[in-house]
Amino acid sequence: MSALTTAPFGYRYVSREHGGGLARFEVIEEEARLVRLIFAWVGLDRLSLREVCRRLEESNCPTRRGSERWFASTVRGMLTNSAYMGRAVFGHSRFLPARPRLRPIRGHPLPSARPTARIVMPREDWIEIPVPALVDEAVFAAARAQLDENRRRKRDQQHGPRWLVQGLTVCGRCGYAYYGKTAPRNGKDRSKGELRYYRCIGSDAYRFGGTAVCDSAPVRGDRLEALVWGQVRAVLEAPERVADEYNRRLRKVREKADASAEITQLGQQIRVLRRGIGRLIDSYAEGVIEKSEFEPRVAGLKERVARLQARLQDALSEAEAQRELSLVVAHLEEFAQRVCQGLDDLNWLERREIVRALVRRIEIDHEGVEIVFRIPPPNGPPTPRSGPREDAPWQHCTVDGRAHVWLDHALSPPRARLRALASDAC
Repeated sequence: MSALTTAPFGYRYVSREHGGGLARFEVIEEEARLVRLIFAWVGLDRLSLREVCRRLEESNCPTRRGSERWFASTVRGMLTNSAYMGRAVFGHSRFLPARPRLRPIRGHPLPSARPTARIVMPREDWIEIPVPALVDEAVFAAARAQLDENRRRKRDQQHGPRWLVQGLTVCGRCGYAYYGKTAPRNGKDRSKGELRYYRCIGSDAYRFGGTAVCDSAPVRGDRLEALVWGQVRAVLEAPERVADEYNRRLRKVREKADASAEITQLGQQIRVLRRGIGRLIDSYAEGVIEKSEFEPRVAGLKERVARLQARLQDALSEAEAQRELSLVVAHLEEFAQRVCQGLDDLNWLERREIVRALVRRIEIDHEGVEIVFRIPPPNGPPTPRSGPREDAPWQHCTVDGRAHVWLDHALSPPRARLRALASDAC
């Protein structure tokens, strides 16, 4: 199989059968003209990606698939593709199992079974293949430099609100996520500033054909974030809870069978089954067995291999978890001391990283906000009281480490008051 099967915009792939024994890229002159124009706009005229897209759309320039709409991600991929300066790369990246998400996608609690996380391989692992160049190396380098400058400028911009718990919030009624939204404090006088809210996607009627699927009210962003950060800070200031949780997980892992022995055994079983598949294929090719006998036997062996591979992946993940937990426990006291000393000096990005490390999800409904931590409470699951109490302290009240905070009108604007639900056991 050729490494040049996917030709970028500006080229066509010519197979070995049609290319006289050698697969290659051929230049499509009309597309190549657009490629050179895009590089000139960014590298020489210093335009942004979105401005390039606007110009292409205004000129009615179609994409490879015939669409007249261009996306900034497409243009950026072209500007970073070394094939345009004559060096196509094979083995530039590979796909690995996806990293854990902040919270599961609605309706898809389990991660994808296929590798979906794309990572860039080290430069020394790349295989460069010469192809016809469309732009000079100097123009290519200028475009890359402009992309880097545009990225730095965008990151330095501090305009607009920031959302501390974006990606963690979920509606307890419909299961859709909450997203950040701003609204003016005064509809007639916008100079008085804006308010930040977290709004349930299910409450947007336009997303569902004009009829909302949820009636959850918006949540004031500043109050919700202050509440979550207060709970996270309480956890950080009691590091013994984190240590107890990690030690509990370590004991649970060590109670199971030796992970290394299981990994070795599963690997041997997979190799035996694959050899069996190979022998079946050879037998079928030599005419020893018929197709009606070959297909079900091969399908059964492949199914067994898939099950064993899933078990092997679980065992590998378990071994890695044990190693990581051991490292965490070893450095826990130092970490807690260092973090707690600087809680007051953390910037927004540092606070967000800490929140994402400790909070699994934040469930919001009409009655309250429920913060689900990745660690349990110190004394097990208590029994909550029958109703809220005005002078109640913040508490962590379930085995998952949930902080129940009940709100009047779900923090809906503008006159909402926070109330905590305390429990007898807490």
